[in-house]
Amino acid sequence: MKIGLYFGSFNPIHIGHLAIAQYFINEQIFDKILFIVSPQNPFKDNSDLINGPLRLEMVNESIKDNSCFESCDIEFNLPLPSYTASTLEALKVHYPNDELTIIMGSDSLVSLPRWHQVDTILKSKIVVYKRSESFDNPYPNHSNICVIDAPLLSISATYIRELLNQNKSIQYLVKDSIIPLLKN
Repeated sequence: MKIGLYFGSFNPIHIGHLAIAQYFINEQIFDKILFIVSPQNPFKDNSDLINGPLRLEMVNESIKDNSCFESCDIEFNLPLPSYTASTLEALKVHYPNDELTIIMGSDSLVSLPRWHQVDTILKSKIVVYKRSESFDNPYPNHSNICVIDAPLLSISATYIRELLNQNKSIQYLVKDSIIPLLKN
């Protein structure tokens, strides 16, 4: 089985995440997308991070009607902060017969040279979707990296949290079923 590994804080998960994941299923790039909820990203400020179990619950709620989507809490059982290289090793144990490919936005690819054990990560296949019209690919000729022209959706979890802080509507940006979870 071809499994796309979609890592993220999902703080919160929004329709942009879901639309990109569905694009990969529709284009038959992957048979399944694994949404890997990261409890603590080493590059992000955790002061506005929704607690991990609630983010996992929101992912589960958002993907429950799609048999091609599955959540993964493996990083909740690994040392913090969450390092992709460590998670990849753990996932290979759980999915030994599957083809695992990392899904990342172009903004993540640009920052990849700063990641922990980047050489280990680059041994895996990586599919990159653009987060802006243009970006400077730090690995233009790398055989494991494929840049895909997926739909460009300019939605961010930061923007959604800002709207929530201003008591504004987030309808149509996230699945309706998770809005009550975000308002608690």
